[in-house]
Amino acid sequence: MTDNSAVATGDDAPLCPGPQSEPRSPKHRLPAGACDSHMHICGPGRDFPYDAQRIYTPPDALVVDYRKVMDCLGIDRVVLVQPSIYGTDNRVMLNAMAELSAAGIQNRGVAVVDFAVTDEALAQMHQAGVRGLRFNLVDVADPSQGLPLAQIRRLAERIGRFGWHVEFLAHVDDYPQLAEMFGDFPTDIVFGHSGYVRIANGPQARGFQAMLTLAAAAKCWIKMTGPYRIAAGGLPFKQAGDYARACVAAAPHQVIWGTDWPHVKIAEPMPHDGDMCDCFYDWVPEPKHRQQILLDNPTRLYGF
Repeated sequence: MTDNSAVATGDDAPLCPGPQSEPRSPKHRLPAGACDSHMHICGPGRDFPYDAQRIYTPPDALVVDYRKVMDCLGIDRVVLVQPSIYGTDNRVMLNAMAELSAAGIQNRGVAVVDFAVTDEALAQMHQAGVRGLRFNLVDVADPSQGLPLAQIRRLAERIGRFGWHVEFLAHVDDYPQLAEMFGDFPTDIVFGHSGYVRIANGPQARGFQAMLTLAAAAKCWIKMTGPYRIAAGGLPFKQAGDYARACVAAAPHQVIWGTDWPHVKIAEPMPHDGDMCDCFYDWVPEPKHRQQILLDNPTRLYGF
């Protein structure tokens, strides 16, 4: 069990670096209609309180900043994901979604709620463009509490009428019985950061292989995001690339891509988004697979 006694939370949570202020252009601009399926908006900090149990404190990363990234990379559609710093207070995400919509930018959201959320609140979020719920088992003060699968399943049954999915930020290596756990789950499921694998376990780890099995059978989706969260050594994140290639080889019809902007809670050097985009082109050399991952798959999952 992890010793969490030294984990700083609340007002003591450390400030993390912000993204590069001026994004670098990639060698290959993304195709028209490309979707960033995983990013966050943070702030303004003066207007929206952070969750008392957060384990990091970000600088402001606002819609106006992110639109520079969109223009630089060629992103046309975007999925905003509720970050752990706000707990179940989704106002920042929902406000950003409304701002993007007002600018004519297609967007969707993935929210965080508690298990007592009302059907009325869920319906309101659906109207705003939310299409999934996220459960974060990593960026929390006490990850040893585990996965409350029975409660998540009951909530998934409630959101099924909206066509939503459930997204997990979890180390799939911790769940060797993943295929059995989710083989009959009532909604689509999504795993972030290529399953947030632990590189030391290797690609043959049972949890990672179970995720690939689920994806190949179209029973889960895999987000190709945050390579710096699973691999050390900086660009080009070779080890993370090996896992990304394995995901594409197993299930190109169930993989989506995202920038993970503004790259919260990572050690410097902060990557340029253009360089991260170039990594994607290296890991996915087949044009037909890029078309699936950047356009076709997010259209199916998020209902664009």
